[in-house]
Amino acid sequence: MSETIETTIEFTVKQSSLTRIDKLLSLHLSDFSRSKLTSLIESGYVLVNGNTVGKNFKPKAGDVVSVCLPEPVEYDARPENIPLDIVYEDSDVIVVNKPKGMVVHPAQGNYSGTLVNALLFHCKDTLSGINGVMRPGIVHRIDKDTSGLLVVAKNDLAHNSLAEQFKSHTIDREYRAILFGNPKQESGVVDKPIARHPLQRKKMSCNAKDGKRAVTHYTVLQRFNGFSYVSCKLETGRTHQIRVHMSDLGHFVIGDTVYGRAVNKINLNFEGQCLHAKTLGFDHPVTGKRMIFESDLPEYFNQLLKKIENL
Repeated sequence: MSETIETTIEFTVKQSSLTRIDKLLSLHLSDFSRSKLTSLIESGYVLVNGNTVGKNFKPKAGDVVSVCLPEPVEYDARPENIPLDIVYEDSDVIVVNKPKGMVVHPAQGNYSGTLVNALLFHCKDTLSGINGVMRPGIVHRIDKDTSGLLVVAKNDLAHNSLAEQFKSHTIDREYRAILFGNPKQESGVVDKPIARHPLQRKKMSCNAKDGKRAVTHYTVLQRFNGFSYVSCKLETGRTHQIRVHMSDLGHFVIGDTVYGRAVNKINLNFEGQCLHAKTLGFDHPVTGKRMIFESDLPEYFNQLLKKIENL
């Protein structure tokens, strides 16, 4: 498949250093992985003073760096016969309980086995088309390694209504998490903007300068020896919001090695963070009726609760 050039980014190196071109690019193009940048360099999409260079090249002050970004190749999501845990469904919306480990929609590296692939098989052609062929019906997302409730739009009217509710912060979203340590307060609010991490593109961070407002309300439900079971209610919905805010609070979500670390005193038998989207509430797009859905804690979550109770 061929790629067409979508845009070109150009900048002048301000000062000489021993920084290689691939590392320099990672500072200017934080949304790209190091492997993707290396691929761009090796494919000749990166020029220094009009000439192609290798990844080990070290630009000097005054050098002009040009990066030609190819237009992403678009794939059609395909229906796949994957079982769905359907909590509710009508002609306008479908509420599903997503398992840990499932990606919501196809993206680079995950073009099959996603929630969208399963929805396309189940719903046929009755999903909203506003977000395109890769994300039909998807109004919001939860992380791959977060389990829990998700609402999907089955037509454009429902999609627009739900999107407006998310925008106006009238959607009820409560998560349950197990944290490392014990917060000092029984409840509190973390109100800190979140933006892409300036150096590590796969991470988000609290950033007052560049971030978008992010607000998380938390309540400690139960305290253990070195751990706590908490409820987190989202007022906003930024990428990795709970994980970033809890880590910033000093009590990262157990299993979250991106914003936390491994805990030696417990052995986890699951991948990713112990975070579950338990409650979801919204106004029905057509009837206007307030609908509240609850999801039981998954088995991996209950097993970890029992484990830390006995520490």
